[in-house]
Amino acid sequence: MFANYLIGLREGLEASLVVVILVAYLVRSDRRHLLPHIWAGVAAAVAISLGFGALLTFGPRGLTFEAQEAIGGTLSIVAVGFVTWMIFWMARSARGLSGELRGKIDVAATQAKRGSLVLVAMLAVGREGLETALFLWAATQAAARDNASTTAPLLGALLGLLTAVALGALVYRGTLRLNLGTFFAWTGGFLILVAAGVLSYGIHDLQEAGILPGLHNLAFDVSHLIDPSGWVAALLKGTLNFSPATTWLEAIAWTAYVVPVMFLFVRQLRRPAGHAAASATTSAPTTRQGA
Repeated sequence: MFANYLIGLREGLEASLVVVILVAYLVRSDRRHLLPHIWAGVAAAVAISLGFGALLTFGPRGLTFEAQEAIGGTLSIVAVGFVTWMIFWMARSARGLSGELRGKIDVAATQAKRGSLVLVAMLAVGREGLETALFLWAATQAAARDNASTTAPLLGALLGLLTAVALGALVYRGTLRLNLGTFFAWTGGFLILVAAGVLSYGIHDLQEAGILPGLHNLAFDVSHLIDPSGWVAALLKGTLNFSPATTWLEAIAWTAYVVPVMFLFVRQLRRPAGHAAASATTSAPTTRQGA
């Protein structure tokens, strides 16, 4: 549940900061009449994300077990790709995000079609929404496979999203200074481990589907030390997607992902330019006017 809370918090905070930047810039530049276009874009992004989540949930039903496992494994690997891209993109682009969005608003606001503002907000927020839906779907599939609660991942993500919205409101009102460098560094490192667990789960699904070999070739089985139905196993599963019985292919995929990705992420943070971008602090707009 904590891992999904973190997913919701991080993705929700990115989306919230985008909305804060868009709204604050329009308010500061005395273009309040354009705010409904921003909120329409946000609403469209939320609707698309929910629809995508529903499609993932109900689409595979009625298929054979092997087909469901093949789809689940493939989408889990796709989710890992999206999350990995998101981690590196935010570490690299956090500092320039505000200026980039303001430039897009200026271009959209000068065009005759105000629908372009809707598109700016929808694309900026929708990316995080689609990534969240895909990653949460993978998490609920993993929980269902282990006969665990499928509502816990959704509840954790919802709490994370609500926390992110509250933080975004505080940032806008000027009562909170958020150090994005520290936040994205710590959450990025942890999410790499979470993504590795989802990758391992995706590999297992493909093994269940018969696409990949080695389903019964275990690298280790610590079920006698960690009760699969106990709280320790539930904690490890909920945070890192760790399975007490792991195949060789799962273990190799986990290691082959974590080692290079963690190395590149740490190197990205330590680069002079990247470090400066990551350590930038996003503060609230000085305006006290409401949106």
